[in-house]
Amino acid sequence: MKEFPEIKKRLAFGLMRLPMVGEEVDIPQVKDMVDLFLKNGFNYFDTAHGYIRGLSEKAVKECLSSRYPRESYLLTNKLTGNFFNKEEDIIPLFNAQLEACGVPYFDFYLMHAQNRLVFQHFKKCHAYETALKLLEEGKIRHFGISFHDTADVLEQILQEYPQIEVVQIQYNYLDYDDVSIQSKKCYDVCVKYDKRVLIMEPIKGGSLINLPEKGQQLLKEKQLSPANLALRFAATPKNVLMVLSGMSAFNQMEENISIMKDFQPLNEDEFHLCEQIAATIRDTNMINCTACRYCVDGCPKHISIPDLFACMNSRRIFHDWNAGYYYHNVHTANKGKASECIKCGRCENICPQHLPIRQLLEEVAQEFEK
Repeated sequence: MKEFPEIKKRLAFGLMRLPMVGEEVDIPQVKDMVDLFLKNGFNYFDTAHGYIRGLSEKAVKECLSSRYPRESYLLTNKLTGNFFNKEEDIIPLFNAQLEACGVPYFDFYLMHAQNRLVFQHFKKCHAYETALKLLEEGKIRHFGISFHDTADVLEQILQEYPQIEVVQIQYNYLDYDDVSIQSKKCYDVCVKYDKRVLIMEPIKGGSLINLPEKGQQLLKEKQLSPANLALRFAATPKNVLMVLSGMSAFNQMEENISIMKDFQPLNEDEFHLCEQIAATIRDTNMINCTACRYCVDGCPKHISIPDLFACMNSRRIFHDWNAGYYYHNVHTANKGKASECIKCGRCENICPQHLPIRQLLEEVAQEFEK
């Protein structure tokens, strides 16, 4: 199994859910978070060209690369399929990413959001071959993929491209045995092919923080925080190289650093506790959206789908009276309502969680637009 000695600790700063002030990134707060992260010995940052409408890469430049020596941190970026239509588009896109981030190279470069269909687009455009040339030229240091599909598709990709060094998968205790996400099966494929694993969605977009009452009580009995259990679950398996956390506030950074600075793997009792809490969550009929927001950009009716699902979860799980206020006065005030969905299916084609979004929007409309 390949080692990566340049990586200092197992927690990464994922730059997809940064703190915001209106529609803009809260740059002063992100600078403070970057400073605290590096001060405590962590050095791995993760972005992508489409995160926060391109603002994530700009935040890298403003908060990190313009303020610290290049050798003091590791930066991952990704090649995303909807930003290129042909092979000739890839190098200009890559150079634009370097420019946006203010760096001469990326430490890790991932083929983004690979699944059965996306992989075919990447093959048609020789995207993997182009990335491997960038690897030879030293413009990227390590080559890998991020992945959202079933284990058999992952195995196919690893067989076709044995040069892959790292695989980023969704892995958390709620998705561990999920039949659609297949976290454990995908991890086992990585082990079979001796690949190091990068973990995304360890807290499932915050879903493993705001637990139902029974789950909170189970944690209280063990004197553990929700973030502690979730992050340590994700970081425990042997082949895990890094756990990405999309921290959107300074206090989240502080808590995650306290958990991961002197990392301790889960013991058997804690693993069983994860199974118990996962069962309580499934009993709540929760919408398992991680708020990646891939669905939002392509929606012709400008429906803020993850926010509407969050309202629905608040109503179902926590019986939050305020969910209706947020639905009508915040998330649909200047955007589409759930009832305005035209059922084009674009959202479902891109959803990493394979959610039946059109059906769920009908349920949301019935709940909030009676």
